[in-house]
Amino acid sequence: MAPKEVRFGLAIHGGSGVRDRQEMTPELERDYCAVLRECLTAGYELLRAGESSVAAVEAAIGVMEDSPLFNCGKGAAFTSAGTNELDASIMNGENLAAGGVAGVKHIRNPISLARLVMEKSPHVLMIGEGAETFAQAQGMELASADYFHTERQWKNLQERLKRKIPYGGKLEPGVPDSDTEHEYVSHGTVGAVALDSAGNLAAGTSTGGRMNKHPGRVGDSPIIGAGTYASNEACAVSTTGLGEYHMRLLSAREVAVLMIYRGLTVQDALDEVIRKKLVQLGGGGGAVAMDRQGNAAMSFSGKGMYRGSVGPDGRITVAVYES
Repeated sequence: MAPKEVRFGLAIHGGSGVRDRQEMTPELERDYCAVLRECLTAGYELLRAGESSVAAVEAAIGVMEDSPLFNCGKGAAFTSAGTNELDASIMNGENLAAGGVAGVKHIRNPISLARLVMEKSPHVLMIGEGAETFAQAQGMELASADYFHTERQWKNLQERLKRKIPYGGKLEPGVPDSDTEHEYVSHGTVGAVALDSAGNLAAGTSTGGRMNKHPGRVGDSPIIGAGTYASNEACAVSTTGLGEYHMRLLSAREVAVLMIYRGLTVQDALDEVIRKKLVQLGGGGGAVAMDRQGNAAMSFSGKGMYRGSVGPDGRITVAVYES
């Protein structure tokens, strides 16, 4: 009898707020792709060793949280008050356990705190100072506010305030008096979905939120069903884009619903939500998903999305633009 094929896989996104091609230098694109590959390698090694999909998702997202290139952790966007407020969530598709944190200001890796909320508390979502007190009780060290300050994001905020760009608006490049022509992207929520060798799915999402958000604003990333969802019955999903629309649509859960009740494939369900329903609502963005057979799906409504995937063979693929 032939040995049973072991299926596992990992897919990630680094946000749909990609730079226009004319603004993306070859060096910068290489830097983005290098971090994406590092994320996939970190998660893959755990999956290959038989670790859980939850562990792989946490590891992959943690790499992006440690990079200043993405809008999460180290590279988080600023609120209108010049502070960094981070959100994250994680979900285990085996038992629908979930954990999230919102509005934390001193957590280097919010995805790890979200996992602690899921596994070490009776709660699903914790916010602000209470979440950070819980983090300390669990042995997690707090970081200073300076850790999250990057000049790229700070200049982005100042330019938006100077030009009075409304919340959710795009800061166009190429303005003559601007010294931030290559640094106008305000969003880059990151996420990961995985299937482990035990057949369990997991999903996670982490973000610094939209640039120039009002202090206290919470988006879709820590909201189960909106930014993150995983169920062994159907799929694991992580979204990116303006959270106000994902929350109204419950985008991540909607993908699973279409698969369960309409029998759509994971790719068709993802396209239905991201390219059709989200756009019809007035929003935009992207998502990655994985079904219980390990099929990865990616979809976005704009010109690109930082993304990548890896399967049991260890072959890593990454991309930024549509083609």
